[in-house]
Amino acid sequence: MKVFVTIIRLLFLALFLFLIVTGKMFLWLALYGVSLIFAIFFGRVYCGYACPMNTLMIPAQWLSKKLKIQSNNTPNWLTKGAVSWVFFIITIALIIISQGVLHLSLPILPIWLVVSVFVTLRYKPEVFHNFICPFGTLQRTIGRFAILKRKVAISSCIGCKLCEKACPTSAIVVSLDNCKAFINNALCLQCTTCSQACPKNAIHYGK
Repeated sequence: MKVFVTIIRLLFLALFLFLIVTGKMFLWLALYGVSLIFAIFFGRVYCGYACPMNTLMIPAQWLSKKLKIQSNNTPNWLTKGAVSWVFFIITIALIIISQGVLHLSLPILPIWLVVSVFVTLRYKPEVFHNFICPFGTLQRTIGRFAILKRKVAISSCIGCKLCEKACPTSAIVVSLDNCKAFINNALCLQCTTCSQACPKNAIHYGK
């Protein structure tokens, strides 16, 4: 499963780079728009599989750990909740102005790609995913109401916290009350990382 997921991510990354190089950024934005509809039914599959930022953040996190430069703290100003929406509004405004008014192709998406990597080199990936990413704002909002979602079979969960440690967005937390895992679907990328880490096969995807 891990190899299969990685291949899908690399294919989408290649597609993203191709569209950027050929000046067809609007096609990727169209793909993102379609993904919002998919999020209603399948959750944040765009973030987990198609997003080029997430794909590059994975090796960035690995490198950060190797260099021992990753911080466990999140800047307080980012946790206010509205920061990602501000970035979203600014990003959309820049795209509209550059494309519709100035008729220029500003490298807005590549810039965010670079930002995601540098942020992840310093902080855990959840910082960018949950508090900065402008494209994750709508995905989070819609993803919480997804019909199909990843959930935990309480009877099988042993509270080992392996899934909690593996999750890139801190979407899954083991409760202190009953030592059972719970998944926040607004934050869940549907990336299967938690399922791969679970020794009891207690995490499944469905209604």
